[in-house]
Amino acid sequence: MTTVGEHVVARLGEWGVRRFYGYPGDGIGGVMSALRKAVDAGDAEFVQVRHEETAAFAACADVKYGGSPIGCAVVTSGPGAVHALNGLYDAKLDHVPVVALLGHTARNAQGSGYYQEVDLLNLVKDVAGAYVAQVSEPSQVRHVVDRAARTALAHRTVTAVVLPSDVLVEDAVVEPPDAHGYAHTSAVPSTTATVPPAAALREAAALLDGCERVAVLAGAGCLGATSELTAVADRLDAGVAKALLGKAVLDDRLPWVTGAIGLLGTRASWDLMRECDGLLIVGSTMPYSDFYPAPGQARAVQIDIDGANCGLRYDTDVNLVGDARETLAALLPLLRGDRDGSWREQVGRWTHAWREQSAARVATTTHELNPEFVVRELSDRLPDDAMLAVDCGTSTSHFARDVDLRPGMLASLSGTLLSMGGALPYAIAAKTAHPDRPVFALVGDGAMQMNGVNELITVSRYWRTWADPTFVVLVLNNRDLSFVTWEMRAMVGDVPFAESQDLPDVPYADWAGLLGLGGRRVSEPGEVAGLWEEALAADRPFVVDAVVDANVPMIPPHLTLEQVVNTAKSQLKGDPSVPLVIADGLREAVGAPAKGLWHRAKDAITGG
Repeated sequence: MTTVGEHVVARLGEWGVRRFYGYPGDGIGGVMSALRKAVDAGDAEFVQVRHEETAAFAACADVKYGGSPIGCAVVTSGPGAVHALNGLYDAKLDHVPVVALLGHTARNAQGSGYYQEVDLLNLVKDVAGAYVAQVSEPSQVRHVVDRAARTALAHRTVTAVVLPSDVLVEDAVVEPPDAHGYAHTSAVPSTTATVPPAAALREAAALLDGCERVAVLAGAGCLGATSELTAVADRLDAGVAKALLGKAVLDDRLPWVTGAIGLLGTRASWDLMRECDGLLIVGSTMPYSDFYPAPGQARAVQIDIDGANCGLRYDTDVNLVGDARETLAALLPLLRGDRDGSWREQVGRWTHAWREQSAARVATTTHELNPEFVVRELSDRLPDDAMLAVDCGTSTSHFARDVDLRPGMLASLSGTLLSMGGALPYAIAAKTAHPDRPVFALVGDGAMQMNGVNELITVSRYWRTWADPTFVVLVLNNRDLSFVTWEMRAMVGDVPFAESQDLPDVPYADWAGLLGLGGRRVSEPGEVAGLWEEALAADRPFVVDAVVDANVPMIPPHLTLEQVVNTAKSQLKGDPSVPLVIADGLREAVGAPAKGLWHRAKDAITGG
């Protein structure tokens, strides 16, 4: 006889969910028993991670890297569900369909203050607000699972199914009776709106054709629409800036691609947005309003699959609700395309200038290893089919500015939640989804200590099952929570608090060796190239423990006097890193404009 747990797993399988990330517990035991049978039959795959948070991160990433149509995290009652929340919020904020299976206290014990009893329906009602339901009776499974999966897909969000432990072992009701009060649902996904009305497309084309200097902002919604986006950008003679989640959309080496936008973006993207008179936003809700064109500067068109996102960040004139690929293809033949090329030539000059500045920063000699040099050396060696997983912090900045993604590569991160600790579970999910492709994780030492060292245990457990063992983890080891340290200097104008910012120096490569993995520490520039060759040739996962300089500043693409004044204040208050910040940060890495602002800031503070 089929159990409720088996029915849940089988019904999710009809929605294409065959990969489950999780951690066991008695509250979800009936699902784990069902998964054992499904795995033995070849109908499912289960990945045991080290923590429920990373299970949810990995479920989200599995979808981002094209592994599954819907991600699934399986966690137990009480603390398991609480732990999973952060990873589930990552999926919600980045609009990724994930179904969370949450074990729960047995029905007869609910409300008694039982061990691990948490009000799960209230706990997850925000993160899974689109749909959360408890299965309290076996006949509910079909319609609850169907609605959770359909809602997750339709709204690209998180849904949750709460499963009391005693229900899971009861006999399933696979086919609900034909009677009043029972639901008969379908496991067929719903279609989505793909192309806006013809009149709206014509209006958008007329607006863009009427602009002389068009900028495009491309986000995650453009993934899979590279050809269509390129064709429209070419027809408009436009420059293209990319939100972080959309970095893999276009080749970073193209002269009209200005790179990342925002605080971690490029000066070329800043110039593009501040000089354009027309803006096309495609699949992005990048929230930094000060990095868009100034209010009233540009006329704007936005394309998004969700109409609620249109006009959310900029005062748009035409909003097109539809799939990016289909909408761009429908828009293309309506565009005039008789441009003189002068705008793109200007964009190319900005891009060239930024790349020269980047090369100067990479070549800067610093007190310890220059982190940009380490990342650039990796970028130049990435295989064509590389998949990158990036953590939150300085590693995000170096990914945004120093990694050139090429066609065919995949890359992602916790793009909106900006949570530390995502890179290793993302990398594991990418490798699980595509075991024949090489994976590279870019991680700061803070995130590595948070959960990365533990998830290396997961890597050590599964790597022998991968067709390609290439799994390289770069740890940017500067013994400092350096992104927050620079925020303290530039935004607060205060001396960093050592007790909160300093990190212990952990031998990450040695830890990898204890787990049977490869790894080596590097601290000299002359060793970097050879170490990358060693890591790429390794016959097992490899950890590069790079001892890098914490005092290379996080310079935004457009420095303001306020930012430099605040940083100067922190120096004058006795920041212990003053000599190294000045020596390592105010050379080519910052450049002449920043030096000028620095001196103006000192004058503003001291009256000199």
